Amino acid sequence: MKITRVETFAVPPRWLFCRIETDDGLVGWGEPVVEGRAETVRTAVHELAEQFLVGADPSRIEDLWQVMTKGSFYRGGPVLSSAVAGIDQALWDIAGKALGAPVHRLLGGPVRERARAYSWVGGDEPAAVRDQVAAQVEAGFTAVKMNASGRMGRLPTVAELNAVAARAEAAREVLGPERDFAVDLHGRFSTAGAIRAAGVLEPYAPMFVEEPVLPEYTHLLGRVTESTALPVATGERLYSRTDVLPALRAGIAVLQPDLSHAGGISESRRIATLAETFDVAIAPHCPLGPLALAASLQLAFVTPNFLIQEQSIGIHYNKDAELLDYVADRSVFRFEEGHLLRPTGPGLGVEIDEKAVRAADGASESWHNPLWRYGDGAFAEW
Repeated sequence: MKITRVETFAVPPRWLFCRIETDDGLVGWGEPVVEGRAETVRTAVHELAEQFLVGADPSRIEDLWQVMTKGSFYRGGPVLSSAVAGIDQALWDIAGKALGAPVHRLLGGPVRERARAYSWVGGDEPAAVRDQVAAQVEAGFTAVKMNASGRMGRLPTVAELNAVAARAEAAREVLGPERDFAVDLHGRFSTAGAIRAAGVLEPYAPMFVEEPVLPEYTHLLGRVTESTALPVATGERLYSRTDVLPALRAGIAVLQPDLSHAGGISESRRIATLAETFDVAIAPHCPLGPLALAASLQLAFVTPNFLIQEQSIGIHYNKDAELLDYVADRSVFRFEEGHLLRPTGPGLGVEIDEKAVRAADGASESWHNPLWRYGDGAFAEW
């Protein structure tokens, strides 16, 4: 069996799909994307395809992964790691289809029958937070995630900290003690600001506080973990085992690799195993499309230290299209008491509506990350 063609499709709202075809007629799908840089990653996928993939045996997944990640002088980074990630997902999809088994069977078999998931909620005011959390509880979710705040200064004011606490209090009031919420800081705080924010959040016992500092300040992350009793999570902007190691050493409780950024299923499986040696749980980051979620679930069902799965159905980022729009059988992503059930189909376990994908190609090129500038123009983030 040989790879004969590699195609990519940029689809709304902000996703990139990769299709790999073989001379045996098997097709594998993956999701290689950096949000806001889909066309850049698209170019990287086709460069890798031309250099390493077309004509190669798709069953040599590990060898191809090593060649794609280590066969050039310049390595790593979000663009290359994301391109490799989507290709890797597609190769595992082909392998599962060739053998008639879901990927998690090829990785050693399931360790659970369902995976807990959380849903995103928005709302700047406590009343809006209450309404949105209540809607997710009504939908059957046992956990949600929310933003800590909007844009922040280098050091939050008392008013800004009070607003962070008010949102958390509103969520806890609706959820009660038997359900969970997580708080995403998005790296919007300085290290000192994140420590202060964690302090005001402690009375409301969030499941974890996510990305308290930017990834370039991972060397300061230990100051946050040592300052709070709250579990600290990070990892969506870390792309390899070497990237996550400093965060693990800093004392985080939850690691969040993104299977469309961190080298795909192959590297994320190794990241999860490394995290287990630090007694750290895995909560795959996935505000993306159906292939990223399908790949994440294959990891979730084979990972003993899995905690909870992010998913983007209904997320506020999704405009003009939804995750289920590209799926032929939507029941694959059905929820049961806030959990996703173990996929049993071959490969990634999801059937892509190829006609819908081809029709949508090119319609997502206008999406870019929002840019925030603070008053003095000295600091910007999104």
